[in-house]
Amino acid sequence: MGTLDTLWSFVVSRREQLLTDSYLHVSAVVQSVIIATLIAVAVAIVVYRSPFGAAAATASASAILTVPSFALLGLLIPLLGLGVAPTIVALVLYALLPIVRNTVLGLSSVDPAVIDAARGMGMGRLRMLSTIELPLAWPSILAGIRVSAQMSMGILALAAYAKGPGLGNLIFSGLARLGSPNAIPQAITGTVAVVVLALALDGVLVALGKFTTSRGIRD
Repeated sequence: MGTLDTLWSFVVSRREQLLTDSYLHVSAVVQSVIIATLIAVAVAIVVYRSPFGAAAATASASAILTVPSFALLGLLIPLLGLGVAPTIVALVLYALLPIVRNTVLGLSSVDPAVIDAARGMGMGRLRMLSTIELPLAWPSILAGIRVSAQMSMGILALAAYAKGPGLGNLIFSGLARLGSPNAIPQAITGTVAVVVLALALDGVLVALGKFTTSRGIRD
């Protein structure tokens, strides 16, 4: 009971800082995922008709994901310095794989009969892509975005190593001060906040999917 009281007292006393760090955490993740989505969808559109191109794009994104986050940040710091820049670049790179893979899968899964019917109606490549293929692939793309968003929430906590924004600074500071009165509550608060924010963002993406997916596809 004493631990819970200490934890609650810490949250109340640091609520303004917690709100600021939470906002910065979500903001960095959302910005990174949006940039990653634009890049990944563009790459997928270029390669999805080519088995070799799709495999190469997926393999490249997979290779990035195998690099440990501390190592990647360490490589980016000499180039971009400390703070937001290396953090956003790292998150964008890590977020690419699920979105590239799911976009390629979604576009490749569009019924060829639908494509042939669109061609028969005189639709050009760009119009067919924007009005038929991408809308049909959207549920698959959104699933990749959700995975990337959840993954980025956790990875961003490690960006405190590069003086990045968000709740990672709270967690690292608590772990560095183990033995002091507020160390454990500080680390626990930061960790729980990351989990709560990840669930909240996923809920927003689920709602977005319901509003942006054609009823015929949902049903």
